[in-house]
Amino acid sequence: NLKDSTMEKLADRGNGNYAYLDSLHEARRVLIAEAGATLITVAKDVKIQVEFNPRAVGAYKLIGYENRILAHQDFNNDKKDAGEIGAGHTVTALYEIIPPGEPLDGAGVDPLKYQDGAKPNAAAKSDELMTVKLRYKQPEGDTSKLISVAVRDRAGELTPNLGFASAVAEFGMLLRRSEFKGQATWSSAQELARRYRGDDPDGYRGEFVRLVELAAALDAQNLTSPQSRR
Repeated sequence: NLKDSTMEKLADRGNGNYAYLDSLHEARRVLIAEAGATLITVAKDVKIQVEFNPRAVGAYKLIGYENRILAHQDFNNDKKDAGEIGAGHTVTALYEIIPPGEPLDGAGVDPLKYQDGAKPNAAAKSDELMTVKLRYKQPEGDTSKLISVAVRDRAGELTPNLGFASAVAEFGMLLRRSEFKGQATWSSAQELARRYRGDDPDGYRGEFVRLVELAAALDAQNLTSPQSRR
């Protein structure tokens, strides 16, 4: 009778973490392999803000993190609570990018009558794709510090970690039957996960591949069941 949303609220209010242990293998991962990231906080109230260069990006959408989005003005507000980062903890954020000039499906907003919107300034002419800002507090501090890094606009091969993360995101959108899933399929999620499985000494990524296969089989069974045809 697990209610994930309730567990998440309790963990957020207590600045803690939660996990669902359904096997000894999972308990070993949470309580031994990842204990450092859970028990040792290296930064608190961590906030991330991304600004894309309009010369390179016409529109964008953050995939997931719907319950983690802050108002723009909250980024500099040290009284606004945010997440904690533990030792060895990493965070991956994926964005859907639409190039400038491409049509925006489902925009749903009429053009402005009295203004043309924000115009790019001289900085937009650089080769920067975006600027990533990170604000955090020391574990015992109350005043945040700011780190700002510009990211150059250059394509590159996906690393195994980023490629596998994209497979997980695609799988999540399929499970939710997201309207933004595009041409994603169970097969494409499986193929992506297998291609970027990388080093998998504990078998967690292989377990995810099997999970995708199970979801695909269950979905196919639901589509062919007599009840689904009525």
